[in-house]
Amino acid sequence: MRSFVIGDIHGCLDELTSLMAALPLERSDRLIFLGDYIDRGANSKGVVSFLIELQSRAAQEIIFLKGNHEDMFLSYLGLPGRHGDMFLYNGGGPTLASYAISPRSHPSEALASIPPSHLEFLRQLRMYYVAPPFFCVHAGINPDKTLEEQDEEEMLWIRDQFVLNRHALPYTVLFGHTPQEEVMFHLPYKIGLDTGLVYGNKLSCLELEEKVLFQIARGRKQVTRRPVESYWKTAPR
Repeated sequence: MRSFVIGDIHGCLDELTSLMAALPLERSDRLIFLGDYIDRGANSKGVVSFLIELQSRAAQEIIFLKGNHEDMFLSYLGLPGRHGDMFLYNGGGPTLASYAISPRSHPSEALASIPPSHLEFLRQLRMYYVAPPFFCVHAGINPDKTLEEQDEEEMLWIRDQFVLNRHALPYTVLFGHTPQEEVMFHLPYKIGLDTGLVYGNKLSCLELEEKVLFQIARGRKQVTRRPVESYWKTAPR
């Protein structure tokens, strides 16, 4: 079984569909999405619709993780989540627009305008996924805590404390959330897969078994593919 891990999408439907069409998927493969499907980009509704359809028809196992932006959106709509008061300040306006909802609408009105299948998708997102030797999560983990001590707030929001430090967990952490120009390989500790698609850079997907990186640049159709196994060979042991 191969695992394909996809970084932050943020409403960029065209690049997502081009990437998925180019992946050499087999029935036994697994897809893992690291969250932040919505906000900032122009077509969050389209992205969620595409992912729901993918889930219904794909032969592969698909894991959808929750990002901080999905969590904010749920909270904004009055559903279980955090920091709904920050939703519009963090790129939520384009998400509402994609659903033809005015940002001046009351959240209860907005909730009534979201398709039930989309709400169900958002509410069923997972916080993390373990595929040894990898730990998949949206933002990262607290390097000073054991796995049992990790809390959801940090797994959705943590940045520098995780990104800039080593950790003692027995996994390589695959994460998004913190946009970078290139995929961050800090092995054996972490791999950052948010390469800032919505800011004009790239959408990244890492295949874990054969260690191949697939990427598509914003506004392009062509998906590039390159081996990255050399990062593991040069990592400290």
